[in-house]
Amino acid sequence: MNSTLNPIGKLLIEQGAIAPEQLRYALKVQAKLEGSYSLVQVLKELGYLSEDQLRQALRQAPSALPLGELLVELGLIRPRELEAALQLQQEPENAGKRLGEILVEKHFLPEAKLVEVLADQLGFQVEELEFTALDRGLLVKITPEWCQQHRAVPVRTQDGRVVVAFQDPLNAKARDEAERVFGAVIPAIATRRALEAAIAAFAASRRLQKQPSVEDEATAVRLVNELILKALEAGVSDIHIEPMRSQLRVRWRQDGVLIVHKELPLELLAPLSARLKVLCRADITERRRHQGGGFVFEDPKTGASCDVRVLFFVTVFGEKIVLRLLARKAELLDIRELGMAPKILARFQEEALDIPSGVILITGPTGSGKTTTLYACVQYLNDPEHSIITAEDPVEYVIDGIGQCSINPKINLTFEETLKHMVRQDPDVIVLGEVRDRFSAETAIQAALTGHKVLTTFHTEDSIGGLLRLMNMEIETFLISSTVVSVLAQRLLRRVCPSCAEPYKPTPHELGRMGLKGSDTAGAEFRQGKGCSRCHYSGYLGRIGVHELLVLNEPVKEAILAKKTSSEIRRISVETSGLITLLEDGIAKAAQGLTTPHEILRCLPRLGKPRPVKEILRLVGTLGEK
Repeated sequence: MNSTLNPIGKLLIEQGAIAPEQLRYALKVQAKLEGSYSLVQVLKELGYLSEDQLRQALRQAPSALPLGELLVELGLIRPRELEAALQLQQEPENAGKRLGEILVEKHFLPEAKLVEVLADQLGFQVEELEFTALDRGLLVKITPEWCQQHRAVPVRTQDGRVVVAFQDPLNAKARDEAERVFGAVIPAIATRRALEAAIAAFAASRRLQKQPSVEDEATAVRLVNELILKALEAGVSDIHIEPMRSQLRVRWRQDGVLIVHKELPLELLAPLSARLKVLCRADITERRRHQGGGFVFEDPKTGASCDVRVLFFVTVFGEKIVLRLLARKAELLDIRELGMAPKILARFQEEALDIPSGVILITGPTGSGKTTTLYACVQYLNDPEHSIITAEDPVEYVIDGIGQCSINPKINLTFEETLKHMVRQDPDVIVLGEVRDRFSAETAIQAALTGHKVLTTFHTEDSIGGLLRLMNMEIETFLISSTVVSVLAQRLLRRVCPSCAEPYKPTPHELGRMGLKGSDTAGAEFRQGKGCSRCHYSGYLGRIGVHELLVLNEPVKEAILAKKTSSEIRRISVETSGLITLLEDGIAKAAQGLTTPHEILRCLPRLGKPRPVKEILRLVGTLGEK
């Protein structure tokens, strides 16, 4: 191992932070870890290098390494993220942008970490910028517009010079302007967020009176429309408007993951909240209690509509607002488009949906695609020979040929009232949007006992959990075993972007967390997304379903009647009913390159040791598929 081939290692030796033999040993360890750890991480783990020693070495040799290479060596970003950021930097719309700015914009790196590294690399001090601590005598010399234009804020006088915090202290034009106003300056660095919060507070302190309410209202209307339109274009399911100490953060959930969309001045919270409360017909004067509501949003250009559910949650910094978007243009999926493995799909059709009566439970947490699967099942069963009736809160998809009821407690059209009348409609199939309490569970059981097929959703972790929750609702075990036909548990995992997918070898640590050994992965073709413009450099595009189907055979029914533990019922299900766990189906999809080990570890419960990959692929019916 030649230590001269590693720039950070060479730098640390030159600064006396580590010894040459320590570097050689650390490089050997790093090689055995198959590149999953940076050299700095390995040195820290071995106890050869402390954070203070690293920082001192970087400050003694500023600019010894290019920023991107330094961030990779420090383990703050991955090589593929650096490569993606460098590619983005070459695009016309990013002309003039610095690498660090792009890394932060694309959420490859938190801005606070970037500032910390830049401060060490360039030798600048970091300023937190609490507005109350700023020297008012310096602020009278400038305006908020000056601060905004030059991305700089004066902080205090120190040793006869003025400390000025810049977003980019290397910007010669901004530094020259600061020196023109204040004389000799000490350049410091601050995060964009801290600068914007300080500038906003500065502007607010200079404001003699509040802006007219008409202007606030117009701004709020524009912002709400813009947020919802952009979210719909990006396929977002939820928008989070979150007040923080010094700014208003907007995040949205895309492909099941929350990402930061933008940050706004905190003073916009009140007009935004008021606008949304007007749309929801909520109490606009109430800010001390949680509220909820909804409205229909119509695109002013296309006329397309979307149902929006809104929840106002009171926090210490103000009302946190969450908007759930239910696009009416969403198309119903065919049951074969849900992503079920061939053998799981065949069993679900033959041993659950095609059975004339009984309860079929579809389980999973919020956002796992239960409703989509429920409607796909309804679509499969919908023909002239069946009478199908539903009770939903609310109706999310309208299907011709079935009777759908949308719950409305305001006019006493409650879930309980509707369930009483459903069985009098001579239905063949009853669809309940959700089993939410003992009453709805008993209704589903009784309907199945009288020869109806009942489809419903349930909030549980896995298929066995659905049975246990019915028991916890004090439903008799003999009723569960005689009426429940099957339980389908599911999750949604992010799908690898097909445009930038490349082969990937899971680390021993990842395999161990999944319960696998290297020898268990024979036949697997793992992939991960490198990151491209199509997937917004996330490496993922869209989502794919992962399923666990429990069909209740005699041994499983006997285990329920005997009130066995969940682990016992799961073992019996695997051995006798062909149960393939959520973890195993996720591994099967990762082995085909459809998702990644990271997604499996992020989303799926690990309740037992999975079988080897080849056996799982054979069981789900995808052995040999690409």
